[in-house]
Amino acid sequence: MKLSSNQNKALVGLLAVFLLVMGCNQGKDNREAKTGMTNTVVHLPYYNDGSFTPHWLLPNSEEEKAFHKIPDFKLVNQLGDSVTQDTFKNKIYITDFFFTSCPGICPKMTANMIKVQEEFKETSEVLLLSHTVTPSIDSVSVLKRYADKNKVLADKWHLVTGDKSEIYDLGRNQYFVENDLGVPKDVNDFLHTENFLLIDKNRHIRGIYNGLNRASIAQLVLDVNALIME
Repeated sequence: MKLSSNQNKALVGLLAVFLLVMGCNQGKDNREAKTGMTNTVVHLPYYNDGSFTPHWLLPNSEEEKAFHKIPDFKLVNQLGDSVTQDTFKNKIYITDFFFTSCPGICPKMTANMIKVQEEFKETSEVLLLSHTVTPSIDSVSVLKRYADKNKVLADKWHLVTGDKSEIYDLGRNQYFVENDLGVPKDVNDFLHTENFLLIDKNRHIRGIYNGLNRASIAQLVLDVNALIME
């Protein structure tokens, strides 16, 4: 059977498309073989020290289960209620460290945390946790006034006070919120940082963000949504 000139052109075109598709698939297979990567969703990294070196772990793996977790704690919120890890069971939470009389970075941090609260106010699995670094001054009543002034939703955002050594240990040795890595400090050295931390449902640190930076807060919102989908 003799093909016309137009039929020959069409056949050549189909053959070219077929070869292009096969080549793309072969390239994809080669990339996956070399990198181990597929089209699966990439999860947020995990962190376990102040260098914030990312660790790429598979959720629910044995390695993930053995990875650094925020330990148990017991603090008191602006309503006088106890706040422990049970408060955040099966919850994602964003945490920071502040004090109510701070004239510098804290008002901007609080304003940005309010934006995060607004973003997730209807999402029950997301909570906020702010630790005062001046617990001797920021009593329950002081935190309550601060909460009322800033329209803090009591069932969404916990402003907590408690034992200073516990709060400072959490900040420095568990959340790693300070930037001056390697500088020895104790409870007498003031804890002051603009960082927000993202904690997953298994107490793992999954992100660190500049609480003063609009782009960083936008990334935090994206990452919280990614954790919700994880």
